[in-house]
Amino acid sequence: MADPVIKLENVWKIYQFDRVEIAVLKGITLDINRGAFVVILGPSGSGKSTLLNMLGCLDLPSRGRVLLDGRDISKMSEDDLAQARGKKIGFVFQDFRLLYDRTVEENIVFALRVVEASEKDIKYQLKSVLEL
Repeated sequence: MADPVIKLENVWKIYQFDRVEIAVLKGITLDINRGAFVVILGPSGSGKSTLLNMLGCLDLPSRGRVLLDGRDISKMSEDDLAQARGKKIGFVFQDFRLLYDRTVEENIVFALRVVEASEKDIKYQLKSVLEL
């Protein structure tokens, strides 16, 4: 099996408030393979948003490592992280953030242009998504 695209190794996220430490994530280990569809569920306050911030390269762990395609995100530059977020990571939220005054096709094309897809890729992906 291929290496996971995202790998969390004993990830902790600890917030410091004055002299009080609050551990929101405690030793999370997780592999996500390329093309996987992952759902994160849990009660309010369980660390879902903090975990998503780690997976989306928006935040760094207090302990442990987050690897994206084998690279430790804590060692990546801000430019590399921004490129990774734009080209390698995608999220679907409860509110899909569609542009309501646009068609389905226009929403798809808009998203692909944001990540600077070529016109050939846009046509191919548009056709593939609409067929689904």
